[in-house]
Amino acid sequence: MILNRWPRAEEIRLRVGRPPGVVIAGRELFAGEETVARETLLHILERATGASLHASAPALRGGYISYQGLRIGVCGEAVMTGDTLTGLRAFSSLSIRIPHTELTGGARILDTLTEPEAGSILIASPPGVGKTSLLRALIRRAASVPQRVAVLDERNELSATISGRPFFDLGQGSDVLIGVPKSQGAMMALRGLNPDIIAMDEITKPADLSAVEEIAGCGVTLFATAHGRNLEDMRKRPLYRELLSLGVFGQLVTIRLRGEGRVYERAAL
Repeated sequence: MILNRWPRAEEIRLRVGRPPGVVIAGRELFAGEETVARETLLHILERATGASLHASAPALRGGYISYQGLRIGVCGEAVMTGDTLTGLRAFSSLSIRIPHTELTGGARILDTLTEPEAGSILIASPPGVGKTSLLRALIRRAASVPQRVAVLDERNELSATISGRPFFDLGQGSDVLIGVPKSQGAMMALRGLNPDIIAMDEITKPADLSAVEEIAGCGVTLFATAHGRNLEDMRKRPLYRELLSLGVFGQLVTIRLRGEGRVYERAAL
């Protein structure tokens, strides 16, 4: 019902005892006066975890779960074992991020990024601004040229694959590895899939850098995303300083909100 009323919704925010919120172009609006019941949150989590919240405890420790291409952020009371976070209970709010297949103002940037000389591309933006949507569109365009694109879909958010069939169109020439850590998936793709391009979402930990190095060392083009507002912002963080120092990426694309749309900026690295 919320998506019927706000088809451009980017997030749905559900907080116990408060009206639902809808995020559009970074701004949150509230959908009426009816408040959200705790049972609603539990129903959504049961559905998203296949009626097995207990089995999803490791994912909940990370603050979110993935369900058919949706990322569902979870808040509640921490369950601690000594100094270790082991789960969440007494759930109080959910943030459901809605993926989109169409880019707002991004068609022009795709034309330049899929040129033969474009090389490896790093996409950066703050959370929720659209880097995964751009990566998905870039994969779809490149894999329809055709080129062979191996997709390392660690959380099943890029493809939302169910029973071997992706919900999102990633192009005819794409092959998707789901649930495999990037460092391991990179070797699997390089050894078994003979890709022209390898794509991965969200470089966030040191092990991901190993995957980047392996891919670059084999002469394969890489498409990837990272959290950051711009190049200066990324250079402030040790992980991304090291990533940039590898010299793998020839281009950085940053995304920022402007009004109800996005601005895509491309810079050489």
